[in-house]
Amino acid sequence: MDITSFWHKHKASWAELEQLVERFTRQPRHISATDIDRLTQLYKKTSAHLAYVRSYHPADEITLYLNQLVLRAHNLAYKQRIGSWQQLKQFFGSYLMGLVHKRMSFIGVAALLFIIGGISGFAAVMVDPLNLYYVLPQGMAEQIDPSKLGEGHESLDSPVISTMIMTNNIKVAMLAFVSGITFGIVPIYLLLFNGLLVGALAAVYYQADSSYAFWAYILPHGVIELTAIFIAGGAGLHMGYRLLVPGRYARRHQFLEAAKESAHLLLATIPLLFIAGIIEGYITPSSLSLEAKYIVAVGTLLLLVAWYLVGYKPDSHKASLDLMSK
Repeated sequence: MDITSFWHKHKASWAELEQLVERFTRQPRHISATDIDRLTQLYKKTSAHLAYVRSYHPADEITLYLNQLVLRAHNLAYKQRIGSWQQLKQFFGSYLMGLVHKRMSFIGVAALLFIIGGISGFAAVMVDPLNLYYVLPQGMAEQIDPSKLGEGHESLDSPVISTMIMTNNIKVAMLAFVSGITFGIVPIYLLLFNGLLVGALAAVYYQADSSYAFWAYILPHGVIELTAIFIAGGAGLHMGYRLLVPGRYARRHQFLEAAKESAHLLLATIPLLFIAGIIEGYITPSSLSLEAKYIVAVGTLLLLVAWYLVGYKPDSHKASLDLMSK
């Protein structure tokens, strides 16, 4: 039996098992003996289905889906659910880094779109400095004065510009995810436009021979902030892709699975944006030397890489799929 026919034949029992797992999770006091027997029965049946697809279709998405469902049912049926702290640790560790690894291609595309926008913005201002007024939001271009960069150790030219950039990036991260429902069109626009904005600013300070100082004020918080934007953008692009290319299964099913997964990816950006905000509020405007600020930027990059390398363990990721809530 081909995998599509297999899915159509058994999806009703899988859906029933999902509903029971959800009830056991959210309403444990309203579970009857009949429900427990039914959960056990469906768990054994779905385990057999999982064994089949693992043998003949190990790389198929339905295999990952059944693996997640069986693990969740197993923990309930045998009362081996882990504690809240362990769940949180697994979620932000192996599970979340596993998702980042799984969707690295979409995250990479998001980063590439931002870079393309950045190069375009840089080139536009280098060709004609007046293009800055077409690229930046209204009123922002007038506040930029490269000669004042670093005076009194202020971030960029004033706290206003710093706040505008930070607020803008947080908004982009959220919108890039939510707007994935537009078939990925809006996330593409947001990534390109915000790359355009940063590229245009970089050109202004390059023309004023202040690039070294400019990036010293951008990178300490920018490394983490941009990582969050790329993850959120990749999540939105994945949702849009599943709307356009649902694969062998129903478009609604594929989109809901992608939306759930992308929402988990978005959660990864919350601590990142919080940390970036702290750095921008305390490190960027501080009296630290430019070299020290570059060290902070490199430190944040190394921490992000370490988070990924330590967190991503293929076997642990598979074992923690039960943390995904429906």
